[in-house]
Amino acid sequence: MAQSDNAKGPVPDNANEHCPGTESEQAGQAASCAGCPNQAACASAPKGADPEIAEIEERLRSVRHKILVLSGKGGVGKSTFATQLAFALAAGSREVGLLDVDICGPSVPKLTGLEHREIHRSNLGWSPVYVEDNLAVMSIGFLLPNPDDAVIWRGPRKNGLIKQFLKDVHWGELDYLVIDTPPGTSDEHISIAQFLKGADVDGAVIVTTPQDVAIIDVRKEVNFCKKVGLNILGVVENMSGLQQPLASMRFMSQAEDGEPARDVTQQLLALLKGSALDADSIVAQSDVFKPTKGGAESMAADMGIPFLGRVPLDPALSLAGEQGRSAFEPGSGAAKSSGLALQGIIQTIISKTQRPSEMHKAATNGSVAA
Repeated sequence: MAQSDNAKGPVPDNANEHCPGTESEQAGQAASCAGCPNQAACASAPKGADPEIAEIEERLRSVRHKILVLSGKGGVGKSTFATQLAFALAAGSREVGLLDVDICGPSVPKLTGLEHREIHRSNLGWSPVYVEDNLAVMSIGFLLPNPDDAVIWRGPRKNGLIKQFLKDVHWGELDYLVIDTPPGTSDEHISIAQFLKGADVDGAVIVTTPQDVAIIDVRKEVNFCKKVGLNILGVVENMSGLQQPLASMRFMSQAEDGEPARDVTQQLLALLKGSALDADSIVAQSDVFKPTKGGAESMAADMGIPFLGRVPLDPALSLAGEQGRSAFEPGSGAAKSSGLALQGIIQTIISKTQRPSEMHKAATNGSVAA
């Protein structure tokens, strides 16, 4: 991101000549802004010195670690990852907050089992809704009278609510605040970066799926982070191949000559039962979204950012989200295939953010993701 002599704030690389700067009072409104691809975003973003930024910094001073979860593409499992990250962190006896700033598509109330809950306001600010005593959640979903209501807001109003969430929610003392953001690199993202500029954010985790149609947009997200100075903790490749216990799958014969496909599940399982193989111990794997250009790991290497790992497409993880619970719960509901992958990734995120004293405390507690 370039910087002109007279500009206030950073100047995008693709900006027009004589750009006033993204933080200038004239951003998006000056004559030189006409026709600029960034004009709409700059016009709706906060300008000049914002006195409420200091309020945000003060509010978040009691939060030790702040992690943004981003994605360039919608539908890649970003909110699922953010939620399971929060669940795993809380399982280690940490005080955790989960903030959903996806204003038009709030998924977190569903993913945490908190649908139809309401928030309350006190003299300390907005009180979040609690999953457990040490896991608090805030989302616009708690403010909607009807969960089916569409949020038809322009940028300034969305930015205003995001700012209000950051400065008015009373989290108390937190070890971690996980912030689930909307997909893309819109004006909300510019505002979030500006609102949190002095809040000592640990960094961003970027979620993608393997196929190139998602990677193309994630590259834009990576460049966005670099331009606004947001540290990238790493990239997660989600839905990286389907993994499912063979015994839970359904098998169909190939339809031929107009004949419908037949269910041959029992015949196949009977054949396996008569062999030395145990169907209950076999996991089927298929590259549902097969990468054509190396996937997230190749992209991360190309762009010089960390690759955190792969999470398989796991029906048990999907079910955990549908039921609004942790995928790490012991028993038959645990997401075994994706759970192991998530634990490894979350452990890496913790090691990148925590201080040695915090690591010792978590290890003593024997958490899921110590």
